[in-house]
Amino acid sequence: MYTASEDCYSRGIVRHAGKTGLMLPPISLGLWKKFGSQDPFYDRRKVILHAFDKGILQFDNANHYGDGDFGSSEKLFGQILNNELKPYRDELVISTKVGYEIHDDPYGIGTSRKSLIQGIND
Repeated sequence: MYTASEDCYSRGIVRHAGKTGLMLPPISLGLWKKFGSQDPFYDRRKVILHAFDKGILQFDNANHYGDGDFGSSEKLFGQILNNELKPYRDELVISTKVGYEIHDDPYGIGTSRKSLIQGIND
């Protein structure tokens, strides 16, 4: 079971994001490349947890990330969040995006209201 570094919050600097009240670190970890189902899970887990230990609280994802296996990086991060980072969920900022060409049906491409809701639900 993972336990975060005792100084993980003191290592990172956070700044206000405009007037939103949200505070973000100057660096986030993007999960676009090398965080899909074809990449070694243990290595990806190690990178994500190390980043958190170093004060990175924001993780960037999208429904088309995952090296050709759409959504696999979101699934990978979901596993790590559920199994390792769940106690720290309130401290994390997880951003995601939808709207890329995910599948061939009429709502698998574009950014209609329906495709956005579908992407969020996925």
